[in-house]
Amino acid sequence: MKPADKRSFRAQAHSLKPVILIGQAGLSPGVLAETKTALDTHELIKVKIRAEKVERKVIYEKLCRETGAELIQAIGQMAVLYRPNPNKQNALAQKAP
Repeated sequence: MKPADKRSFRAQAHSLKPVILIGQAGLSPGVLAETKTALDTHELIKVKIRAEKVERKVIYEKLCRETGAELIQAIGQMAVLYRPNPNKQNALAQKAP
């Protein structure tokens, strides 16, 4: 992804509220499924991870690997993830005249 694209996504994500909250239970299969659903719906999401710094990095990496998303930004307990939804692009392409 180009740096300009990441900059644009960071600006868009600034006003977003976290959609996914990961607590002390960590990254469970249910949280992973909800993250995939949120990415399908919104494409750009914020994730809040309540864990120690080293654990957060492992969770960010696993989230990206398992969902196919790209980490746009990680500051403190917040991470911004992006994954394009091919179905949305197809739907937009079909609506075009």
